[in-house]
Amino acid sequence: MIKIICIGKIKEKYLIDAINEYSKRISKYSKLEIVELSDEATDNASITLNKEKEKLLKVINLKDYNIVLDIDGKELNSIELSNKIDNIFTNENSNITFIIGGSCGLHEDIKNLSNYKLSFSKLTFPHQLFRVLLLEQIYRSFKILNNESYHK
Repeated sequence: MIKIICIGKIKEKYLIDAINEYSKRISKYSKLEIVELSDEATDNASITLNKEKEKLLKVINLKDYNIVLDIDGKELNSIELSNKIDNIFTNENSNITFIIGGSCGLHEDIKNLSNYKLSFSKLTFPHQLFRVLLLEQIYRSFKILNNESYHK
């Protein structure tokens, strides 16, 4: 199973539509669960990160293979990501959880409890849009692993 835990609610219809589309596509290959946690609206990043950390700790299962999305994580291309997912499912764990932080990122404690830190780029993305990017790459990974046309 793949779980995505994310800080922030999606409000824009076009993003909701894209998330629903990729979720439907992924469901052919794996069970998928998306857990949305509300973000904290404070002017203090430290307070925000601490409050969001407490919410995340309530829903993160330490028995899962937890991957945090972090700008300082390891960058993989699509084939490497598909191999990583395959290796986790085959050799390590049947549950992969991806954790997406809010606008302030993720608390260091959350990063430290993860099994892997993954970066999509050194660029900063809006966390609402990033969820779509992550789902698309998960879908692409399954297409690659099943030798189905999509990835070019």
